[in-house]
Amino acid sequence: MNLDGAKTLVTGGSLGIGKAIAAKLIQKGGSVAISSRSADNVNAAAKELGANGIVGDVSQEADAIRMVQESIETMGGLDILINNAGIGRGAPLVEMTREMMEEVFHTNVLGAMMVGREAARHFVAQESGNIMNISSTAGLKGFARGTAYCASKFALKGMTECWRDELRRHNVRVTLVNPSEVQTGWGGRKIEEINPKKLVAEDIADAVVGILEMEDRGFVPEFSVFATNPF
Repeated sequence: MNLDGAKTLVTGGSLGIGKAIAAKLIQKGGSVAISSRSADNVNAAAKELGANGIVGDVSQEADAIRMVQESIETMGGLDILINNAGIGRGAPLVEMTREMMEEVFHTNVLGAMMVGREAARHFVAQESGNIMNISSTAGLKGFARGTAYCASKFALKGMTECWRDELRRHNVRVTLVNPSEVQTGWGGRKIEEINPKKLVAEDIADAVVGILEMEDRGFVPEFSVFATNPF
């Protein structure tokens, strides 16, 4: 697709991978709305990028509905959803609580579904659109202390496959993106020094933009991004 003039909503777009994707799409000439639970973060990022900022929590249905509606109204339409909002909680199984599991699933699975549903309704009506679910290589292979996070990303993979089967007949392309470890401030972590051999958010953004720019007659259903030699 031609990204010049394309209209995109990026959830979790004020930091990290989401912000990097938003920046690349704006550089391509598109209009972008970014959402975040933090008013300070989303307003600062929107001002920096030249994006439309929306304060909202994808895990809250009213917010999920509103952020899609507001994006359509503000930009005069919607062509792309980048379903990027996500959280992580790590703990051994013997210390895992129901509350931790529910918190992660409410954002990473239920939130993705609700925003995806609202965008899909619009895309089906216009017979075109793109949904990119930003997952993780944690959705390909589990690891110690990853019960909640890995399970949520495996669930996101399953949902993506269902949406792809449903929406292809409406010319809607649905892609799952699996970044490996990316050096960002996600989860409150501070980057003291960028390791030039490890991935950064812009690497994922470049891959996302490249896939979106493929002619509309084809699409990539799923791809993973690993650092070549991070050791």
